[in-house]
Amino acid sequence: MSTLYVGVVAGEASGDILGAGLLAELKHRFPDLRIEGIGGELMQAQGCSSLFPMERLSVMGLVEVLGRLRELMKIRKQLTAHFVKNQPDVFIGIDAPDFTLNLEGKLRAAGIPTVHYVSPSVWAWRRKRVFKILKTTDLMLTLFPFEAKFYQEHQMAVEFVGHPLANMIPMEPDQARARSELGLEQNADIIALMPGSRGGELKYLAEPFLDTARWLLKRNPALQFVMPAANQVRYDALRELLDEKYDDLPVKLILKQSREVMTASDTILLASGTATLEGLLLKKPMVVAYRMAPLSYKIISRLVKSNYISLPNLLADEKLVPEILQDDVRPEILGPALERALSNSQNGSALKQRFTEIHTQLRQDASKRAVDAIVNLLQQRGQFDGKSGI
Repeated sequence: MSTLYVGVVAGEASGDILGAGLLAELKHRFPDLRIEGIGGELMQAQGCSSLFPMERLSVMGLVEVLGRLRELMKIRKQLTAHFVKNQPDVFIGIDAPDFTLNLEGKLRAAGIPTVHYVSPSVWAWRRKRVFKILKTTDLMLTLFPFEAKFYQEHQMAVEFVGHPLANMIPMEPDQARARSELGLEQNADIIALMPGSRGGELKYLAEPFLDTARWLLKRNPALQFVMPAANQVRYDALRELLDEKYDDLPVKLILKQSREVMTASDTILLASGTATLEGLLLKKPMVVAYRMAPLSYKIISRLVKSNYISLPNLLADEKLVPEILQDDVRPEILGPALERALSNSQNGSALKQRFTEIHTQLRQDASKRAVDAIVNLLQQRGQFDGKSGI
């Protein structure tokens, strides 16, 4: 099998990053790789033909999903029909479990091997989902070791592959270089404001984050702030908000380059999500915040069984960084937490050591390990002889 046809779906920016690394490794092994599905700019750059815009899948919260449910179901139905008619050698769902697991189940029933890359948070809430996953997915690829252990306990085929970001991000990030590239002062105290890549996250977090910047600036006028925008749409929305309500703030808005922004900063105020892992790998003190529609929060908070929501705390199994949620996301709570984090950036050797230990554990060359596991699955299915295409 020198030619491989892969179906793949990613639902948001973090999945696009993971998918791009995976597809790059697959292309290295299979030069005639054919890829179809849904992916963002990074996956498309690796040759993925995106049948629908990835942005249409990026929805947060239970209530928000209901408003888009008809569209999401239509997209999933069309993808199912496409892949059943044009059967890929393997289908890979990247995160977005509420969308991809159902799709995986239908494709698996049609005889297509299915892989899910990035475990849903079954260890935290809705644990019974694991029984659905057993029916929909042939192989689970997990980013974190505690996830693999959970699936092993349920006798599911699983592979801990580590996290690609742990290999992409150096153990000692170059803050001075990042500041120079972004045109930031070398000796300033800089706070990165990262309210998220989704429209819903900006709706609930952008203004509280900027209000917090204003609160901090009154206490320390020398502070500087930098805010990355995930794409042009987010940039335009944030630019309009800054011009209308926050033109008094020294906030430098930057298109994309979120990792460079985090590298350049002393501390970060950010939405819970994959960005918190990047902050950990960059060894940055941070304050994690999250808000959503009140009804969504009421439902989800009752379902969650985990003690933490942010990846640094989950991976450490202890509270390394503050987590501030829902009604507490306001300047008088976020501000003091950021002041403490800023102090930690100047005297935080203990926190940096813990982050370094976790970084080392996750540095497994994830994309290579993931492709090894996928090839092994195809070998077991008799679809691949293990010689061609390597």
